[in-house]
This record gives sequence, structure tokens and C-alpha cells, in this order.
Amino acid sequence: MLDRKASVIVMLALAHAGAASAQSSVTLFGVLDSGVSYVSNEGGHGNAKLDDGIFTPSVVGLRGSEDLGGGTHAIFGLVSQISTGNGSIVGNALFARTAFVGLQQERYGTLTFGNQYEFMADTLFFSGVDAALGVGGLYNLRNGPFQKLALPDNPTGAFDWDRLGGSQRVANAAKYVSPTLGGLKFGALYGFGGVPGSIGANSTVSAGADYSTGTFGAAAAFTNEKYGARPGSPATSVLDWGAGVRYRLDAVDLSALFTTVRNAASGGAVWMSEFGGAWKLTAATTVGADYMYMKGNAALDDNHAHQVTATIRYSLSKRTIVYASGVWQRANVGAHAQIGGVMDPDGASSGATQAIARIGVNTVF
Repeated sequence: MLDRKASVIVMLALAHAGAASAQSSVTLFGVLDSGVSYVSNEGGHGNAKLDDGIFTPSVVGLRGSEDLGGGTHAIFGLVSQISTGNGSIVGNALFARTAFVGLQQERYGTLTFGNQYEFMADTLFFSGVDAALGVGGLYNLRNGPFQKLALPDNPTGAFDWDRLGGSQRVANAAKYVSPTLGGLKFGALYGFGGVPGSIGANSTVSAGADYSTGTFGAAAAFTNEKYGARPGSPATSVLDWGAGVRYRLDAVDLSALFTTVRNAASGGAVWMSEFGGAWKLTAATTVGADYMYMKGNAALDDNHAHQVTATIRYSLSKRTIVYASGVWQRANVGAHAQIGGVMDPDGASSGATQAIARIGVNTVF
């Protein structure tokens, strides 16, 4: 959402999906984000640090399209996430962010194969019903005092638990996305588990739909991923689903979102409701704010948290913005607040409150 004509958001969307062109092409693109953040309480201590990939991930990629005639294109996308702080690649592979190849047909849609986003990210986040797209970025993704949720392969046990941040791509996936039909766009994905003798083991199923007409839009999605047993973590199935709406009123964008997750192995479940908005003050200046409430079930000690986020951004050009953000989270007594993006092993607050102040710069190419 939130000033969706801004070039940074356009480029971020292009980073996760191949786009057809009128002729064959290969394009190098990227978006880089870095700045200084102060965290009020990480493990009992304040922490000032250079932090990158916050407003958007810092990514570099290639996308290509070959015109095959008749409205059909062969497409591919290769995207790496990097840390501008030290130049390292984020993830365990060169193109861990996305790597896909497929066919796109103007009348029938797009079919791709590879390492791809599922529809919690592809539909809910990129459609603009999550305020984090323009307010707070990584710091406004879901986390909170829910370490006992114990999601597999997760740095905090609960980071990006509803998957909208795209931190959990699906490998070995076949994905279909329809053309836009009367404002409606839908899709489905199946990730093959690769376990001999069992088509369902370690598999992922996801689907989503987005409807947009004029100033109004709505979206819904679900993802169910099965995990095999691993050291310290039993086999489990994790189900996420959510729905949201967005509305544009002159220079103001508004959004509302509901998401939930359940881990079958731990019995933990969390739900979240979020309301956000942004106001384009001038051609160059946009301010945004967001409130979310997260609530865990009895398996998570009934922990809950309130979070408020605000961002002001100023466009220096069509490609570059500077911004300032503030985030405040308060959990229940006895719980440990933990804002999204604070992912060190001891990153949770020693108490019920955690806050972050940040200034940064973001540029696309």
C-alpha cells in the first residue's frame, strides 16, 4: 500500500516477479537500504547499530523475458539478498531470494518453476493490505513474545510468523498466477517435498486472490507447509492464513489486515489484527502510521503485544528516499517484547517493552 506509485515499491514488486515486455530483454535491477538504528532494550541493554535491509530488503537481481509470439513470453528471475553492511550474501545460496523460470501468456496467465514466494507474501503483502510495505518495513513485520511458537528454521521461533515478509520462500515449487480478470487476480503454488515414496512429505500448498477496482482492494491467502523431523524439532505442519482490505481516499491510503498461524507440533497459535494509513503531504513527503495487536493461545502462555509504528519518508529523486521510523512494542507483564527484525539470539527485551528509532536511505536501480 502507501504511495504505491513510489519507485521503491515498484522496484520491490519487480524483485519478486518476472514481467513481460514488448520485446526480448534481460534487466539488471536492485534496491539497497541502509541506516542507523537504536534499540532501547536488547537483552537488557540499549544498542545503537548500522542496520541494513529494513525499509526494504537489499537485493540485486536479473529478470528476463523472451517474446515467443502470440502474447507468450519465456521469463526468468534470479534475485540475491545482500547485506550492505559487510557485502555478504544473505541466505545459504547465491539466489536464495528467488530463482525461477517459466512461461507467461497474456490470456492464460503465468506458470513458473523454482524457488519462489508463496501467496501470503505474494498476495497479501505485495497487494498493499499490509502497512509494513510503507511503514516500518522489517521492523513492522510480525514477531512478538511468542518464542514458544517454535517455528522450524526460524531465528526467534516466531519471526515473520505469518510469512508476509517473504522470509520463507518455497523451493522446488510450481506456481500459477492468473491474468487480471475484471479486477480479480488469483494463483496457487505447490512445493514438492522431494521425499521418495511420499508426494506429501515436506510439501507446501498455497493459494491467494486479490481484487482491485478503483480506490478499493481486498486480498486473502493461505499457506500450509509440512516440515520433516530434524534435530531438536519434531515433524510438523504449519498453517498460515489471512485477509485484508485497502482503500485510497485522495492523498490518504488506508489498510486493515488479519492473519493467523498454527504450529501443529507445539500447539502454538497466534492471531494478529492491524490498521494502518499513510498521507502524502507533498509530492516528495509521505507520513504513515500503523497499529497492530498480536495474541497467542494457551500454549504460548496467552502472551500478547501491542505495537505502534510511524514512518516519514522524503523522496530525493524518483529512485532515492531518506526516511525516519519509530517503533514501540509492549507485551503483557512477564513476557519479553521482541520487534520484527531484532533477530539476535538475545534480541528480545529483558522486559515487556522494546522500542526502535531509525534513520535510513533507500535507493533503487
